[in-house]
Order: sequence, then C-alpha cells, then structure tokens
Amino acid sequence: MLAWYDRHRRRLPWRAPPGERQDPYRVFLSEIMLQQTTVAAVAPYFANFLARWPSVEALANAPLSEVLSAWAGLGYYARARNLHAGAKAVAEGFAGRFPMSVEELIALPGIGPYTAAAIASIAFEQRAAPVDGNWERVVSRLFAVDEPLPKARPRLRALAETLLPDARYGDFAQAMMDLGATICTPRKPACALCPWNDVCAARAAGEPERYPVKLAKVARPTRRGVAFLAVRADGAVLARSRPMEGLLGGMTEVPSTPWEETLPADPTRHAPLKTAWTALNTPVTHVFSHFALELSVWRADVPAGTAAPAGHRWVPVRGIDDEAFPSVMRKVLARI
Repeated sequence: MLAWYDRHRRRLPWRAPPGERQDPYRVFLSEIMLQQTTVAAVAPYFANFLARWPSVEALANAPLSEVLSAWAGLGYYARARNLHAGAKAVAEGFAGRFPMSVEELIALPGIGPYTAAAIASIAFEQRAAPVDGNWERVVSRLFAVDEPLPKARPRLRALAETLLPDARYGDFAQAMMDLGATICTPRKPACALCPWNDVCAARAAGEPERYPVKLAKVARPTRRGVAFLAVRADGAVLARSRPMEGLLGGMTEVPSTPWEETLPADPTRHAPLKTAWTALNTPVTHVFSHFALELSVWRADVPAGTAAPAGHRWVPVRGIDDEAFPSVMRKVLARI
C-alpha cells in the first residue's frame, strides 16, 4: 500500500512535499474543509484562508463573522464555527501548538474523532486511523462487510485498525484517502490498478459496487417559505444574522417566513417592514442535506432614509460580498 502511495501520491495544496513534516494547522484546516466536500471545491477556500490567517493564532483572533463570510459558499456552515472554536482552543489552551495525541485533540471543541485522528497521524505520526468516507468504502470492500451504514461504522473502524502498518502512519492515512478518491471509487472502481486487488473480498465476489451497503434513502421533504427582499433607494439590502445555533448558524440572511411544509396563510405577518411587497415570478430552490427548500421572493423598494427594524441591518451593495450570505441567500440576492 505504501509503495503504491509513493508512486501515486497526489499533489494537493495542503500536503507537504515528500519527506517533510506536515504542518498540523494545515491538516486541521484542510480536513475540516474536506468533510463532505470535494478537493476541487475546497482548494480555493483553503488558499484564501491560509493567506488571510496563516497560523492557528491568526485564525483564533479573527472575528467569527469574518470566518463565516470567508466560508460562505462552501456549505455545511457548522464546520466554520467548529474550525474557529478549535483554533481558539489551541491558541488559548496550548499556546498555539496542537497537542499530539488523539485523546487530547478530541477533547478540544470543534475537533471530532475523524479530525483528531487525521491530525495525530498525518502531522505527528501517531498510530491512528482517520476513517472517512473513502476509508469506509475501501475497508467495506476489502472485507465484504454486509452490515449497512451507518450501523456498520464501529465494525469498519475496528477493521481499519487492523490494516495500520508499523510505521508511516501519516502516509498510510493519506494513501487510504487517495485510494478511495482515485481507484476505489463509488462507481466503476479501477480494481485492476488497486494495490489490494488480490486480497479484496468484494472483487473476488465480482461485485465491488455492492459495498458499502447502505440503507434505502428516505425521500427528502420539501419546505417552503417567503424571502423578503427589501431594497433601499440607495441600493442597500435589508439583512439579519441567523441564530448562532442550528441550520446556517451565525450566517447572514434576507428576512423570511419560517421554512415549513406549507406557506403561512398570511406571509406578510412575517415581513420585516410594513410596505408594499411584490411577488417575483421565479422562486429560489436549494437542496440541503435533509430537505429541499423552495423560497418565493417578495420584493419591496423603500426610500433611502428607511430605518432598519430591530435585529436587522442595511447592507450596502458594496458590502454584500463581505457578508456571510450562504449560497441559498445569494440566490435570493441575485433577484435584485
């Protein structure tokens, strides 16, 4: 496996050159960004974060609002809050030096079992298995694990531990990630090129795509709402910050009704301003992990001197890009 990695190691922005020690901050930053997100999507965000906050202390000292703004568009926004919380814990509790063990790392806010194992193995050569989706796919095929996910995860983790070598734990962790990303892919895996093709139970059975076994997907429900796009005569847009906890926590949004299965009978009860609202023709649609959202957009044009109601603020056009508007809200703003 390690010989295969030495020949096929991917050059990624967050990886140190062969033979050099990995920077734990870069591992921490990249691994949180890569959760449920592709390398192609993460690469520009990683470069931007590293340029703005080149150390864990710099990230810890940044206002959370700026971190959320820089994260906007990458999705799964709890990760941005976790990133900031973890950075503050390392900067304040460990003088900016990441602890080396999985046990110490996992005790930090914002750092879960996977990220702790990734930092420990890749940055500090600790014996740990950072089991992500790629690892799960490789292990489930190697051992033909019939138990479906997510119930199978404890068993997959235990089996993954049996694969660890006697040294080069960081390289092995990254080799497993690369193998799952480039060879042992979800569809049409290139089994002939796999370094473990002669011991893979799923390949021997002739059905590698059967693994990992997953439960049938539950239909994604649809929620609906009305987004109130208030535009002042000077071009400013009315906005507010979402509660820190919950979906899109701490992000900036255009005011809206609650997102529920049906629209409220009188959406104007939730309007931030008492003014004339015009329903625009094209709704905004967006898919979250657990539900689909359909937002009707109602617009109101108001005088330049209109005051923002409590809990709201006017965002000038030139300041929109500096706000932490998530993708769904940028779709609403596009209606301007």
